[in-house]
Amino acid sequence: MRHREILEVKTSGRGLFDVTARVAEVVRRAGPLDGLCHVFVKHTSASLVIQENADPAVLRDLQRFLDHAAPERPAFGPWEHDDEGPDDMPAHVRSMLTHTSETLPVEAGRLLLGTWQALYLFEHRARPHVRTLVVTVL
Repeated sequence: MRHREILEVKTSGRGLFDVTARVAEVVRRAGPLDGLCHVFVKHTSASLVIQENADPAVLRDLQRFLDHAAPERPAFGPWEHDDEGPDDMPAHVRSMLTHTSETLPVEAGRLLLGTWQALYLFEHRARPHVRTLVVTVL
């Protein structure tokens, strides 16, 4: 049995957006089953991460790390790819360093995340976007 839904996530610019509850609702609608939930983001400048949901400092530190790892103005000179602005290429690098998909276990129609875990959409662009997630429950 397979159940698939498309979710749209509105971001307000760079940062992490908790999508756990929305994905869990898709899993609930799929029925009381044991299996897997696969989530895929259909973009090259956003990603998915499973991270701590208790201390917001974790999310701020992750953002600061990626700001340092893929800055808009790198020490080696300007990025060649800047078609959509100075945050364009850094967003692609940040997406490469994280994940475009995550697979989560499901038991009795519920996500089996740890106590302090949540699934986040990681927006890597400076301006707001609408991101598309494909959620497949198997």
